[in-house]
Amino acid sequence: MSTFERFLTLWVALAMIAGIGLGVAAPGLVQAVAGAEVASINLVVAVLIWAMVYPMMVNVDFGAVAGVARQPKGLIVTLIVNWLIKPFTMALLAVLFFDYVFAPLISPEDAAQYTAGLILLGAAPCTAMVFVWSQLTRGDATYTLVQVSVNDLIMVVAFAPIVAFLLGVTDIAVPWETLVLATVLYVVLPLVAGLITRRLLGSEAAIEAFSARIKPLSMIGLIATVAILFGLQGEVILARPMVIALIAVPILIQSYGIFALAYGAAFALRVPHRIAAPCAMIGTSNFFELAVAVAISLFGLNSGAALATVVGVLVEVPVMLSLVAFANRTRNRFAEG
Repeated sequence: MSTFERFLTLWVALAMIAGIGLGVAAPGLVQAVAGAEVASINLVVAVLIWAMVYPMMVNVDFGAVAGVARQPKGLIVTLIVNWLIKPFTMALLAVLFFDYVFAPLISPEDAAQYTAGLILLGAAPCTAMVFVWSQLTRGDATYTLVQVSVNDLIMVVAFAPIVAFLLGVTDIAVPWETLVLATVLYVVLPLVAGLITRRLLGSEAAIEAFSARIKPLSMIGLIATVAILFGLQGEVILARPMVIALIAVPILIQSYGIFALAYGAAFALRVPHRIAAPCAMIGTSNFFELAVAVAISLFGLNSGAALATVVGVLVEVPVMLSLVAFANRTRNRFAEG
């Protein structure tokens, strides 16, 4: 790991501070960036995420996809945690904190909104950023692609019913344009670019050398993305710090709890670390574009539900970096293979 990568947490922390400062000092610039949206997906952020995802896609070997079937345990753990556990534990934590623990601090109306936003987050596992976390933990690029792809397919049919059940709202309008555009931007296009790059480079030695050269692109894209996300929400963070902190509490517990469950299950099942780490990361992080889009469509742009989904975005990167560090420190305890 390079010196730059070892201090990645510091660079991200500085990016958060810089983003908040930018949001306050240059609101016009931030609003211009915020306005560059299609189907609730910010195009500036999309380009940066694409830059993060592409280096890992270069390492995807389609010839090894068939090998995934020989190691199904990682995929099984991912699917069980993401769809049979995570949405329901997030709903339980949201109700526990906002209906009981934090009840003296917020109104019942606001509590209901924050709970709804967290439920939306819990029902949307990560699509794009997991490729970054997988790369940072030296995960299997091909297996990670299969895991994300299967989750995306399930999300198409399972997201709305789960949200409808947990929210008690039957008329869930799934923003298909957000789902499709995010999949194209974050998975399909980088994958095609990576495949073309592999074909042009030819040999494995050339591919490895090229991957090493472009790896910093992921880190730079991550830092720039963090700065923009915090810039977009800088005024909200400064204006409502207590609310942000309250919403963050169940998200933090959920994130670390889900990671511990998935990572522990993978360890118990003797899943190799290169599969176990991304397997745990997918459920821990969220498809925030989808959650934000649905929150806005159901409850409005300035609703507590929308705010809760945004807090999920702000909390995710620091949490995931801490889990990346933990996964890397515990690599030697896992089975090889």
